Parts: sequence; C-alpha cells; structure tokens
Amino acid sequence: MTAEPTIHVERLSRWFGPVVAVNDISFDVTPGVTGLVGPNGAGKTTLLRLLSGRARPSEGSVTVLGEPVRNNPAIYNRLGVMTEHEQIYPYLTGRQFVELAAALTGVSDAAAAVDRAIDRTGMADAQHRAMGGYSRGMRQRMRLAHALVHDPEVLLLDEPLSGTDPRQRLEFIQVIGELAAQGRSILVSSHILEEVETMADRIVLMVSGKLAASGDYRAIRRRLNQRPYLVRVDCDQPRVLAAGLVNEPMVQSVTVEGDTVRVLSLDVGALQRAIPVVAQAHSVRLSRVEPLDDSLESVFSYLVGRSAGTAS
Repeated sequence: MTAEPTIHVERLSRWFGPVVAVNDISFDVTPGVTGLVGPNGAGKTTLLRLLSGRARPSEGSVTVLGEPVRNNPAIYNRLGVMTEHEQIYPYLTGRQFVELAAALTGVSDAAAAVDRAIDRTGMADAQHRAMGGYSRGMRQRMRLAHALVHDPEVLLLDEPLSGTDPRQRLEFIQVIGELAAQGRSILVSSHILEEVETMADRIVLMVSGKLAASGDYRAIRRRLNQRPYLVRVDCDQPRVLAAGLVNEPMVQSVTVEGDTVRVLSLDVGALQRAIPVVAQAHSVRLSRVEPLDDSLESVFSYLVGRSAGTAS
C-alpha cells in the first residue's frame, strides 16, 4: 500500500523577472528519505524555499501534511529546515544555538528537547564550545540539531553533508536513517548522485529548473545505466585505433578528428578497459583517455531528453 504524501507539489513554478528558477514541477514526498538531486544552479534551493513556505510560488501550489505551506505558522512548527548557507552566531555555544531554536518554536521542556537533539547528532561533547571554533562538519551537525529540536514531522535539508569528513558523513547518514525509520519525511538535497544513493530510496532529479525524473532510485539508476557516454582518446595513430575499436561490442560509434578519436559507448567502464588492450594490439601510443560528458548536467540533460516525468 502506497503511503499518503506528506508533501504534494502541483505544477509549481517560480520566476525572478526573466529567469525561471523552478519550471512547472509536480511530485510527491512520502515518509522516508527522498533525495533532491541536480547540478549547481538547477533550482534545488529555490524549490526547498518554496516547500518550506519561505518563498511564494509564481504559479502552482505546495501542501505539507495536507495544508498549504505559505503563510501558515501552524505548519512551520511541524517542519524542520536546514538551509544550504550557514546561519549561525559564532559567539553562541552550540547549546545556546539549539536553545534559540527551541525558544522560537515554543518547545515545552526545552532543556530536555535540546539534550535529545544534541545527543542525536553526536555533539554533546562540544555543546558548550562557541560555534565560531567548530569545523564545518561540526557546524553542520549542530545545525541539524537546531532543525530537530522541536521534533518536526517533515525535514528539508539543503546540502547537509557539505563540509563533513568521511566519518561525520557516515554518522550523519545514520542519523537521517534513524529519523526516517521513526516515520518522518525527509527531503535531502545534493549535487552528488552517489551521495544521495546511500540515503534515499526515492529521488527527484532537477536540471535547469525542470523535473528530469522522479520516483524509485533503482528505476532511475537503470535509466542512467542506459545512457551513452562519449569518450575522447588522444593517440599517435587515431585511424588505426578507430578501426580496432569499431568492432568492440560496447562501442556504438567511432569518429576521428585530427589526433583525437571520439567513441560513443553504453558501457564506459568496459570501453576504458578495452581501449588499452586494442591500443597495445595495434601498437598505438595513447596520450589521453577522458569521458567528455560525465557531468551531472549531461546526465540530467539525457534524462530530460529521454522523457521528463516519473520513473516507474
């Protein structure tokens, strides 16, 4: 049975003059962890501002827990928000920072709530230190405690793993998993697809303000695995190498431009293993092997070109 959506986004758009930051997006968020992924500038932060009620839609609507989110203070206390840009007071201790959030949200038994939030993020040992002396990863964890202190049902986290070291990253992901297991709905944004893979079963992919795909992570990953890759190979005998590569099973097409061979392949890993073998067999000297379109922008543009909408 499919869970009822806690966040419902319907034909949502937001523009700033001639700039369209979010363009006609519709999707749902259900309990658990949903990843919001896209390259920098894709519109993720603007979308999160719309979902939290801090920005007004130009068109469309957002409901959270069944209610409109804009200008709805009752919903704000059921939301936990962690913005991308740090908003701290460096002279406050970590505990004072979380106490401030407890006061602003009207938490009853604030001392116990602050203890729980700080313990949950593993920052108890550093809670009485000024935040100006924290590392970036420590600030991120205390900012998560700030977002959690009022025990929200929905969490919106914008690039929460930014600046964390590998150990902190694992601890952060574990905390998010525990919160999701308690029935919360968590939307986590990132520009790193593999980062979200460790947390989320469902993802929303954005590019240039548009929805590239949304739905089950594994289904979308299968679509990504079907994406052709363009690889550049520089060598001393490009036509010889091209002739050797053209019959390789993973190769879709080969073109020669000067000293460069451009190879289109559905399996870039197999291609990169095959290139040195073919080069050695034909006495070709390689100087460069480089994927040309392995950026998030190209990945998402491919998905948009295939079919923008919901993955099944």
